Amino acid sequence: MSTITEKTFTKLSDYEWEIPKDFRSDMRVPVRVFASQALLQDALKDNSIEQAVNASTLPGLVEAVMVMPDMHQGYGFPIGGVAATDLETGVISPGGIGYDINCGVRLLSSRITLEEATPFLSDLATVVDQLCPSGVGVGGRKKLSNAEMVEVCLRGANWAKDDVYTAAEDLRRTEDQGCLPGADPGKVSSRAMERGKNQLGTLGSGNHFIEVDLVTEVFDEVAAGAMGLYRGELAVQIHTGSRGFGHQICTDYVRRLQSAVTKYGIKLPDKQLVCAPITSDEGQDYLAAMRCAANYAFLNRQILTNNVRQAFETVLAGKVDRWQLRQVYDIAHNIGKFERHQVNGDQKMVCVHRKGATRAFGPGTEGLPTEYQEIGQPVLVPGSMGTGSWVLTGTETSMLRCFGSCCQGGGRVLSRSQAKRSIWDETLLQQLEQDGIDVRAGSLPGLAEEAPQAYKDVNQVVESVVGAGIAKKVALIKPLIVIKG
Repeated sequence: MSTITEKTFTKLSDYEWEIPKDFRSDMRVPVRVFASQALLQDALKDNSIEQAVNASTLPGLVEAVMVMPDMHQGYGFPIGGVAATDLETGVISPGGIGYDINCGVRLLSSRITLEEATPFLSDLATVVDQLCPSGVGVGGRKKLSNAEMVEVCLRGANWAKDDVYTAAEDLRRTEDQGCLPGADPGKVSSRAMERGKNQLGTLGSGNHFIEVDLVTEVFDEVAAGAMGLYRGELAVQIHTGSRGFGHQICTDYVRRLQSAVTKYGIKLPDKQLVCAPITSDEGQDYLAAMRCAANYAFLNRQILTNNVRQAFETVLAGKVDRWQLRQVYDIAHNIGKFERHQVNGDQKMVCVHRKGATRAFGPGTEGLPTEYQEIGQPVLVPGSMGTGSWVLTGTETSMLRCFGSCCQGGGRVLSRSQAKRSIWDETLLQQLEQDGIDVRAGSLPGLAEEAPQAYKDVNQVVESVVGAGIAKKVALIKPLIVIKG
């Protein structure tokens, strides 16, 4: 357990706290936490804050290491962590990005009312479940060739733009248009390539899900209208990442970069913070491989989007007038990217690590779709199944205070093993059904791992980021159908 206490922090506001860099002699920058006092106290129950302090010792950091209110303990870095490093003097750390590279969320909107959809929800759950394979190690409908895997790594969601999979609007409304430049399949191991060949268009397991949701509250009608979200109408969330492909890439480079730490004389308080200088061969190779996984994940969510659209057409076409689904946005929450931000009053390119944290660019930021320029980037914050999820927007404050970043969800309070020991899966399923949620899960023990009780209250998390000014509320959506591996 951490030796850090609440007294360690300087209170900057009701929702922002800081550990000064003189707290420990090896810290290079402060640690800044965005959270209510209650969530800060919760965070002290595991080692997430201590991990953030450890991360503050990495070479080349700028500003501060930030931690979002859904923080919990991860590998090296805390989940919910944000850190930016200088491109010349800084490092890249796989632990600051995570094993599930470009795990992210896609939101789709519709003009389907609950009244129209209610008679068909059970059939819709069945067909979505059939068309979107889920579970540990489950493969997709097609196994890619070596040449196709190379194209996926290089082109991401653009790989399918001439196919039925991708509409031009989908790409416009995806972070980085669904493809990070600088990917190099030659920096990816044959083992990783093999693992990726048959998992495109699959959901996976753990906290990944597909939900059919209902928009229950709208807080900003202008922003919600720009996104196509209207109270009483259906929406869809897709939450997954790069599957075994990204996991293997992270595994490979965590192993390789252990020698780089020694080679470049980097001293670490925790070996899980393994890293390499951005300018080094090892750092450049990891970035090139990581971008391959990120592009794979963008395409994975795109193919799942197509499959969900097929399910809606199969079940609802001819029965409701407007069964089509339109993309709102797709964002990553495990990724490292080169971005321009204000650092000490000057605009500077830095490498932003976001691990369990979502990009939250404010109004007028370059690269946002035209329709979001005035309102800011959509920020998608899924709750645990059985609870609501939030749609927010980024703000000018998020650009100034935390490298245009925000929270990603509820954040775990129980480990998966703790959840399985303390939550009876059949009772959980019955409760969800009583709440009007149609759950399709491949594993009841797996369902218990993701029970609402295993997570923080996402409403409290959202209140913290809104209170800190780094996001604005747009809409609240609640689940009608949940698909889990």
